[in-house]
Amino acid sequence: MFNIALNTFKEIVRNKFLYIIIFFAFAFIAFSIMLWKLTIWDDNKIIVDFWLSMIEVFWLIWVLFVWSQLLFKEVEWKTIFLILSKPIKRYEFILWKFLWFSITILLIVFLQALLFLWVLFLNDIEITHLIIFSILFTLFKLEALLAIVFFLSTFMSNILTITLSLMIYVLSHSFSLILDLSNRFKNQILIFFTKFLELFFPPFEALNIKDKIWSFTNFEPSFFIFNTFYVLTYIIIILSFTIIIFERKKFEN
Repeated sequence: MFNIALNTFKEIVRNKFLYIIIFFAFAFIAFSIMLWKLTIWDDNKIIVDFWLSMIEVFWLIWVLFVWSQLLFKEVEWKTIFLILSKPIKRYEFILWKFLWFSITILLIVFLQALLFLWVLFLNDIEITHLIIFSILFTLFKLEALLAIVFFLSTFMSNILTITLSLMIYVLSHSFSLILDLSNRFKNQILIFFTKFLELFFPPFEALNIKDKIWSFTNFEPSFFIFNTFYVLTYIIIILSFTIIIFERKKFEN
């Protein structure tokens, strides 16, 4: 298990794409501060919206373009045969890979969140519970997307995994819009199909509460509890299917 963790950590660290994302992340931090100084609009809204969007978009790109390559590279470089030849189960390989990649995401998002909250504090912007939950839900969205990318990468190529994962990400944010259009045209079949399809997708739209920070929306504690339970259950289900497929997968030496 230590070898799996170490190998995963090495792959993440030596991936140049990670450093490119970190560089642009800090470049956009500087840009956001400049934007705050120059903007004629609501300063507080600009800072909060920009930072929360930046955290999600940058690590969305990283999850899609880095994680989709990890299993592929394990097979291409033949390192997977060395790992699986050791006394470890295939499900352990999957879970430890997911765990260590998740820890990496958690640490980086946590550091960005601390920097974000520090900027809010310096600018006398109230740190509300919605801001904290927005960061937490963004982390949940990244973890759910990571599980989806991991699942798809067990039986798809890099390009297909990235494309389909991105489609799932966009569609999971669009169900209310689709339902609104369906209701407007009074298409009951489309309404039923959309609600049925929504059951198989991650609850990204419900987790996307950063747009509600500046509204008068009051969320009950049950909303946060339910959606936290929902997304964690979804991740467990997707990982279970990933393990089932990986257990049956044959690798050609």
